[in-house]
Amino acid sequence: MRPILLKGHERSITCVKFSADGDLIFTAAKDLVPTLWYADSGERMGTYNGHLGAVWDLDPSWDVRLLVTGAADQSAKLWDIETGEELQDYHHPGPVRSVCFDDAAQRIVTCSDKFSEKPAVISIFEVNTEDPRKSRNTPLQQFEIPNGTPKATRVAFVHYDGKLDSAILVAYEDGNVALLDCDTGDVIIEEMLHEAQINRLSLNKDKTLLFTASADCKAKMIDVANLEVLHTYSTDRPVNAIVPHPSKDHVLLGGGQEAMSVTTTSGRVGKFECRFFEMIHGEEFARVKGHFGPINVIAINPNGRSYASGAEDGYIRLHHFDQDYIEMQDPVPEDIKPPYQEEA
Repeated sequence: MRPILLKGHERSITCVKFSADGDLIFTAAKDLVPTLWYADSGERMGTYNGHLGAVWDLDPSWDVRLLVTGAADQSAKLWDIETGEELQDYHHPGPVRSVCFDDAAQRIVTCSDKFSEKPAVISIFEVNTEDPRKSRNTPLQQFEIPNGTPKATRVAFVHYDGKLDSAILVAYEDGNVALLDCDTGDVIIEEMLHEAQINRLSLNKDKTLLFTASADCKAKMIDVANLEVLHTYSTDRPVNAIVPHPSKDHVLLGGGQEAMSVTTTSGRVGKFECRFFEMIHGEEFARVKGHFGPINVIAINPNGRSYASGAEDGYIRLHHFDQDYIEMQDPVPEDIKPPYQEEA
């Protein structure tokens, strides 16, 4: 797989996401300018200019009309994807760490850090889908995270108790994960799933499985309904990103040595590969090298034919899977193979 290098950012990459139909890639970095690319060729289409701080997260809507971004300038912004026009600015009390649309793109959930005397908050904003410019810039719901408690690093809408997008999944810097009621902010379930900060989370398409990547050198597959750990993927380095393959029982992990120590080692020693694991049994079967810094984020095309990784080196590497991988059949482990029977 010969990668296409997307070089449009001047600083380390913080987020990479494909559109729902897989033809576009959205990227963010610490250089203030979210960027749009063609997923097939890697050609840059345009940028979204307006943030005054590092952009930590972004999320496109399901219909690829709207884009929400969150940045260190204490704002989340709503954009028209096609024109690049800024439609709304959602002010926050601190730097915005994570943003996410619900499935219908009618609400946005965000989390912001503590800043000065202002506490960290989780906010829900309503989006006017008919005319996004008329969306209210004040929160529909806002839940404070008490001072002295770990900050939230990631948020996402999830389904709970048969109701679509009725809960907020929150990951914290101490390794804790909680489900919060969207209306009240009450904790539904809470589990300590990691021993260190959760750097990234991702969900499968129907939001029944949660995948977490942590600085404790582990990644986990978790049942969203009860936060039960179904499998642990152990590595020898901090894990910054994890994403499930949409059509194969595979997960892709990325990470590497701490960014502050990167200059003291070579790429080989720093272990900046994208690693492929069999999802159910946890066996690693492939690695893809190339980055010169820790991988911060991985995204996979919804059609399962390509993936992109973004790293501390400022590059996004777009890989189109070769035909051998696309046609690959997962082997059946020996312990579950049926016994051989002779034909009558």
